Amino acid sequence: MILRGCELKGRTGHEAGRALLADMYRAWAGEELPPIAVTDRGKPYFIEGPLHFSITHTPRHAFCALSERPVGIDAEELDREIKLALAKKILSPGEKGQFDAAPDKGRALLTFWVLKEAAAKLTGEGLRGYPNHTDFFLDDPRVTEMDGCLVAILTEE
Repeated sequence: MILRGCELKGRTGHEAGRALLADMYRAWAGEELPPIAVTDRGKPYFIEGPLHFSITHTPRHAFCALSERPVGIDAEELDREIKLALAKKILSPGEKGQFDAAPDKGRALLTFWVLKEAAAKLTGEGLRGYPNHTDFFLDDPRVTEMDGCLVAILTEE
């Protein structure tokens, strides 16, 4: 799997993400980006070939993962203002317990959020209703810090 990120620098998140994907695909396959289609739920995919990708963007950054397995990625700026009351709606009981015990509640909620979004992108189901049925952990190694963002990358096992 390849993961890359960049600043938007005046581009939209979509433009920056597609540019990252094109560069990554060229580096991996030695070819130009193949045609992309979108499922009825909005998940983009290559029409042909064995590779999978996921793109996400924040107000200042774009990130892309390219993999031989289905992949989902999400990112959030660490300085993003977040309403902590959202925890009651989006966290499962186990996640809420970890959140309540966390010294940095903002970071804890962002960690759970990027994991939930990445999982929704991995499956292609998207977020419907409140995503409070997952059982993620705050120390999940699939969450890393990059360029002032929390980034979660989930792949199909």
